Amino acid sequence: MKRIGFSLYFIFFALTMSYCTKESEEPAPKSDIWDIDQDGIPKFVNTNYIELSKIVRISKFRSSEGHDYSDAIEHCRSMKHYFVPREDVDWTTVKIYSPVNGYFTRVEQEWTGTKYEIASDDYPAFRFSVFHVNASAQRKVDDKVLAGELLGTHIGRETNSDISVIVNDPTRQGRMVSYFDVMTDLIFNEYLARGISSRADLIISKAKRDINPLSCNGELFTSSDTIQNWVVLK
Repeated sequence: MKRIGFSLYFIFFALTMSYCTKESEEPAPKSDIWDIDQDGIPKFVNTNYIELSKIVRISKFRSSEGHDYSDAIEHCRSMKHYFVPREDVDWTTVKIYSPVNGYFTRVEQEWTGTKYEIASDDYPAFRFSVFHVNASAQRKVDDKVLAGELLGTHIGRETNSDISVIVNDPTRQGRMVSYFDVMTDLIFNEYLARGISSRADLIISKAKRDINPLSCNGELFTSSDTIQNWVVLK
């Protein structure tokens, strides 16, 4: 009986230690802070947010298109991308998808359509804003969404479709990066197939924009631009 008792005790002890070990090996909670200067920009987006086959041109990050849309570090530049559908396409049929697995942090009615802001599950510091969507279903803040899940369609010819990416940096002021900065090579290959030679084709560097500055009155650009703002797809 003593030997049996000892054996049962040993089994219980071993199972307890195994459970404790597994608990201690659980990954730490993912942070909603990301230091771009220290850790760089991760490439984790595996989904196009829009039907690329229906798009003819894309504005560059830091362009002078639209209006001033900048972060706490930079100013007087458009730090998002406009996607323009082809002329032979009904713009209201262009499908819009969630670029990541995540949850809604904002759902706002715009002057035309709905704006969605989605925080990534894998990188919670990264939030994606998708503008001017004719919503396919009612959404609310904190609802979960999957990468590739249909959000709706583009609102129409009243405006272009646009997307931006903001990162919670250690100061929590927010820094914007290009959608193409966070895109994996697998997805970017689709852009290479449409005639884009590199990600740099779609991004005006901070240094280049700084030496070719724009002037603004509020959100309105008031100066002409010496830099090409658009990339045309094949």
